Amino acid sequence: MLEPPEISRGIFSDIRQFLFKKPADATYIRFNSEEERALYSTSILQRTGIGVDSYSVLNIHRIGIEVPATFVFEELLKWNGDSSCWPNHIAKVTLLNGRLDTIKVNLFGWPRDPFSKQKGLMKLDIFHLFNLHAIRIQKTPAPFDFDNARYLLYKCSGGYPIGVFSMYVRSSIPERGEKEVSQLFILVGFNFYGNKNLTKLNVINKTWEAIHNRVTRNIMNRFKQLCEWRFEKFVNQ
Repeated sequence: MLEPPEISRGIFSDIRQFLFKKPADATYIRFNSEEERALYSTSILQRTGIGVDSYSVLNIHRIGIEVPATFVFEELLKWNGDSSCWPNHIAKVTLLNGRLDTIKVNLFGWPRDPFSKQKGLMKLDIFHLFNLHAIRIQKTPAPFDFDNARYLLYKCSGGYPIGVFSMYVRSSIPERGEKEVSQLFILVGFNFYGNKNLTKLNVINKTWEAIHNRVTRNIMNRFKQLCEWRFEKFVNQ
């Protein structure tokens, strides 16, 4: 019997489970050259329309899940402030009117209602990390899309160094050595605070990517565990 991921109970639990823990399945895709990166990502980018020339870094993670792509995407659509796969005690997710179209992410969940017109301390959004505004939520595969691809694509604004964010799921392609039923990708293209010059500083890139890669690896491993556990329950009903 499969088990669901352990629920985080607070800030220190988030730090332990999403930053310090190193899960078994590596997710970060390493490329030997920019040409290899461009070739690999073309099949995704041509569907989402992400303009990677506007961002200094395109960071891609992938994990295989033994669950059909349709089921995986339905789980993605359940993302909210109570998700066990996201560090909500550190970076609280709040959906406007309960919809995935507009999302605010705030440090430590302050203020409780980030969409309120009332500002935080000294009328400043000092706990605001970033906003997510949906560019496109592709709930069904496009015509002639034989990979069964679906995705959520967001434009990001705010202080945190993100420009675009996408969660993309498709059926596995055996010719690429993919063995599981489906593949989940998380893509991030970003500039630091909208400043391209800052992204040229290698120390900033390395620090941000190290944190982002560890947290994303944990998020994806937990999501894989959740999907496979729920699918097993569904099949055995």
